[in-house]
Amino acid sequence: MNILTAIDFFDSTEKVIRVTRKLALSMNAKVRLVHVAEPEPDFVGFDSGPHEVRDQIAAEFHKEHKDLQDLAEQLRNDGIDATAVLIRGVIVDTVLEQAKSHDTDLLIVGSHGHGAVYDILVGSISEGIIRKAHCPVTVVPAKAEL
Repeated sequence: MNILTAIDFFDSTEKVIRVTRKLALSMNAKVRLVHVAEPEPDFVGFDSGPHEVRDQIAAEFHKEHKDLQDLAEQLRNDGIDATAVLIRGVIVDTVLEQAKSHDTDLLIVGSHGHGAVYDILVGSISEGIIRKAHCPVTVVPAKAEL
């Protein structure tokens, strides 16, 4: 059994990891943690722009990568075969590509619970994943009591 868990480092991350741990242990599953960093918007001067901007973005990627590796290490300490990868891309498409390329049997994602108006105007990552996924998806609500 292969589980892919999408990590966004928002409020629901701890709950998503708890659900992942519980399901992985109960199914003797391998876990792949994926964090997708959205591509930077194109704007004039970014490539040759201020060093401060590039340094800040690099520092954020470094921190996210370290935090993701720490989550995978926590799962490994619990006896779970876990790996982690940080990828830059469009979130829904990248998560689904990772799921397909790693023979994922179950996707686990968090939901922020912004509400219908927000989802209509901005969109919902979890909804996009559910609509296009080739395998079952478990959604962990941010407000869930676990």
